[in-house]
Amino acid sequence: QVQLVESGGGLVKPGGSLRLSCVASGITFSNYAMNWYRQAPGKERELVAGIATTGGRTNYADSVKGRFTISRDNAKNTVYLQMNSLKPEDTAVYYCNALRVILRINYWGQGIQVTVSS
Repeated sequence: QVQLVESGGGLVKPGGSLRLSCVASGITFSNYAMNWYRQAPGKERELVAGIATTGGRTNYADSVKGRFTISRDNAKNTVYLQMNSLKPEDTAVYYCNALRVILRINYWGQGIQVTVSS
């Protein structure tokens, strides 16, 4: 069974930091690009950050560029999202996504809440 399990979310004050982790099992992790999406209440899901299978290429939404960093550790089957200088508009449920780019196969985590509020 494929599982993507997120952790590290919670409540943080504006300007604070969180690091999300997503541990994958049931897949050959190094074959998958990894992404973080988020969905705020009443809004569509959006891509926050992505990282290639080797970690050599990354991409970010303009709204988080310079504040968030995606990374991966293939030996641990884990992808991370370091979130700094958090803003209230970052509040959302964050989802881990594993993607076989060519085969167009997707797996999703259950989502984890990030709330930025004073």
